[in-house]
Amino acid sequence: MTQHPTAAERRPANRGPKAAAGNRAALVSAAREIYAAHGLDAPLSGIARRAGVGQAVLYRHFPDRDAIAAAVLEENVRQIEQAAGEGTALAEVLGVLTWHLTQSAAFISLLHADEASGHPNTRTFALDMHDRVERALRACLPEGHRLGTPDDLMLAVSMVSGAVTGPTHEKREHRALAAWGLLGVTVGPVRPFEG
Repeated sequence: MTQHPTAAERRPANRGPKAAAGNRAALVSAAREIYAAHGLDAPLSGIARRAGVGQAVLYRHFPDRDAIAAAVLEENVRQIEQAAGEGTALAEVLGVLTWHLTQSAAFISLLHADEASGHPNTRTFALDMHDRVERALRACLPEGHRLGTPDDLMLAVSMVSGAVTGPTHEKREHRALAAWGLLGVTVGPVRPFEG
């Protein structure tokens, strides 16, 4: 007679509070992937499944859809700030920015904060994130750079983000790099910041 494991035997051991940080990081990473593939309306159950946690864990960290989307966007901006903060050349930081543009329609809309509508908190959040990206890019902008005038830097970012279309990551990256090229701006490797 074959014995089947009980539910308790099949379920991994609950690691308790020490797993919280890892679970949160897994959820943010999973949300980025799911949103890139299916948009911001993707089911939250898919995010939990991709992260390898239950929906209760997802809701413990992120009480609603807006909270997890904000966490993903916060992580995008944090990576750009970190890349700029390490004295990285502008081209390298633009490579990180471009990677995020090709991965996230939500990140693109964040960079168009002046057009943000809806709830006042959403607009405030978008403006704050937009300003942080601009400060990070300005910190590594060499003196005399063609994008050094007051509005040119973020206007160029907005123009490139508008060109980031296409059904695949490769197509979106190709279009983004072509747009930067038309603006006469050199961009380093398109990849996430891993520092």
